[in-house]
Amino acid sequence: MFRPLLSLALGAACPWVAAPAFAQTDPPTRPEQAEPSASPDAPSGRVKSLGVVTVTGGQPTSLPTQIPTTIEGVTREQIETSINATDSEDALKYLPSLLVRKRYIGDYNHAILSTRASGTGNSARSAVYADGILLSNYLGNGIANGTNYAPRWGLVTPEEIERVDVMYGPFSAAYPGNSAGAVVDYVTRMPTRLEAHVKAGYSSQPNDLYNTRQTFNSWQTSASIGSRSGENNEGPWSWWIDVNRTDSHGQPLTFTTATVASGVPGRAGVPVTGYVSGLNTTNTPWYILGTGTAYHTVQDHAKLKVAYDFSPTVTAAYTLGWWQNSSEGRPESYLSGSNGLPVYSGPVQILGRSYTLAPTAFPLTDDRQTHFMHGLSVKSHTQGVFDWEVSASLYDYAKDQQRAPTVALPLAAVGGAGTLQDQNGTGWNTLAAKGTWRPQGVGGAHIVDFGIGRDAYKLAIVKNNVSGSWVDGPANAFSPVSNVGGRTETFNAWVQDAWSFAPKWKTVLGLRYEDWQASDGLTATATSFQPYAKRSESDLSPKAALAYQLTDRTVLKASLGRAVRYPTVGELYGATSGGALSFVNDPNLKPEKSWTGELSAEQDLGNGLARATLFHETTTDALFSQLVPGSTVSRVQNVDKVRTTGVELAYTGQDVLMRGLDLGGSLTYANSKTVANAAFPASIGKWQPRVPQWRSTAYATWRPDARWAFTVAARYSGKQYSNLDNSDVNAFAYFGASKYFTVDLRARFQIDKRWSAAFGIDNANNYQYWNFHPYPQRTYTAELRFDL
Repeated sequence: MFRPLLSLALGAACPWVAAPAFAQTDPPTRPEQAEPSASPDAPSGRVKSLGVVTVTGGQPTSLPTQIPTTIEGVTREQIETSINATDSEDALKYLPSLLVRKRYIGDYNHAILSTRASGTGNSARSAVYADGILLSNYLGNGIANGTNYAPRWGLVTPEEIERVDVMYGPFSAAYPGNSAGAVVDYVTRMPTRLEAHVKAGYSSQPNDLYNTRQTFNSWQTSASIGSRSGENNEGPWSWWIDVNRTDSHGQPLTFTTATVASGVPGRAGVPVTGYVSGLNTTNTPWYILGTGTAYHTVQDHAKLKVAYDFSPTVTAAYTLGWWQNSSEGRPESYLSGSNGLPVYSGPVQILGRSYTLAPTAFPLTDDRQTHFMHGLSVKSHTQGVFDWEVSASLYDYAKDQQRAPTVALPLAAVGGAGTLQDQNGTGWNTLAAKGTWRPQGVGGAHIVDFGIGRDAYKLAIVKNNVSGSWVDGPANAFSPVSNVGGRTETFNAWVQDAWSFAPKWKTVLGLRYEDWQASDGLTATATSFQPYAKRSESDLSPKAALAYQLTDRTVLKASLGRAVRYPTVGELYGATSGGALSFVNDPNLKPEKSWTGELSAEQDLGNGLARATLFHETTTDALFSQLVPGSTVSRVQNVDKVRTTGVELAYTGQDVLMRGLDLGGSLTYANSKTVANAAFPASIGKWQPRVPQWRSTAYATWRPDARWAFTVAARYSGKQYSNLDNSDVNAFAYFGASKYFTVDLRARFQIDKRWSAAFGIDNANNYQYWNFHPYPQRTYTAELRFDL
């Protein structure tokens, strides 16, 4: 089920490859499920030979023509059939060794991708693209107060996905060092004939945690239409329009707490009830006093794609994406006084101890964001001696504001003093030129990919007190709180050669050069101004892969690559404060440098594929953001050396044991530890934060006939930690990162040719688990879809 849709290179080029060998293919199409044949330019053009995937087709993609490493994927049909997909990142749910930290439907600021050797605090160690346009947000890494650096998942909706490919590891010279974890490449639909789709979805999550007992509901609606011009749809123009609205209520994500010992013995303060006793991540007794943030988010998405064929072999494509978000974060106090009214601030008394609640102990936030995405590419796809492509993209924070009160509830609910944080001017742009040279033509011994490019990032975060009410008052330029920002820029040049140097042997050799600069850095407050000197560094990153056809059904592969992940603007300059958490920057951070290798064996089983991969990664000067013990301050730092060794097993099978039954799964073991860290010796020998030792997926889809499909899927992740020193021994608490085991269910019914319906349950076993924030509890989903 969840794997690339690949076809084999057969015939004279590779006469020794047996018909289905080493292709991770879609389930064989059954007669009762037959669909119209795909266009020759469909984005599913993938050819796999000797463990190296060759990408064909004319649509924009970030993938090079030769992919020398492990690749997994999922197609549109598989998503529709088997996944309760409310956001685009849900397409990755059951792929090996991946986890997206999605906390609620429409999670726009914390949904970070975790991979084999990278945790959910390291968003800058993976690369996410859609139609060749960068969605990963390299303005920062992870989460900082009032800002977020998760990929821009909202610029892709599940309904427009044609396929998703995931390339594991930094083994292609075409990608920056941020690909150390994985590259995720979305290809969205571009019709070859008139088509239209409408979908409505509803989700409901009954939630019971601490003193919160409430049901949180979400609605989603989407519509899309597209076509190709000309008689018989053979004209040069093609177009696609997709719109989507999400109205989501999420469960509480943060909590107001106080350790028991922080109270002063005595009778001062208002006696309160309603608090919840518990243990924090270090098993220290504390009180949960209420919730801090539960989001109600309304998001709108619109996308226009236009493509024009200048000739049968040259195509230009333009993408315009628009994303709007209005989000309210609201708290709830569990505390009540003798009069029965909620208590939000001031001195309170709990069991003979006094605690003072700050005015912002129960914080409110209002976020308003409008982002634009542009992508333009012109490429040839002759599949002849030479092909080329030029592309450019722009991601623009046209509006990105967060308002928050500095006065306490209940006044804060209607107004009062507050702050306005504005990121206007923030964004990034990319420019690239690529070529593919086949000196001996198609089927020749060499295929050479090469390119040059430039990526530029600008961060600008200005925070001021407001004049009048925090709800709608203008920023007071004469009352600043902070002003941080800066720029980074990277120039790159790369080349890689896929060389079939002997029968049954193929190698891919690559080299990437990068020249990085950081400039215009500043950190300012109301009383200080700190500019930073310009910095630069250049690095070479070699890559190599080797594949050998051991038997007609067995291929062996080895890959090795170096990756250099440069500090982001946010890590260098983005100090923030004044909210639930604060972040301390470091302008002198070193780039983290990784060597990653893997050995794989792939075995074709006739009706499925099995793979075993041994992987190893050593990273020096690894970049981590960590809470300072006993505080709400997060500080970014270099860790001298982190080492990861592991094994990944994956299997997919179609018509297993019986017709219509597809099975699959994965199992990953990772021994990932800090092996050197002079600045924090207590972390040496401890597990890397948020990289579990064990994780696995399993799924089964049964299609009893052409109309019904039933899926059961499970995910497991073992014990993990959030702190470098592994001091957070109680993972099942706020701030903790816990193990989990969840079971998801989905049933889909094809009502007729046009209409379909689906019902699903995520986390059907209602497992309560944490990743700093609590994950959703059992969630019911239902959807109705019309396809023209």
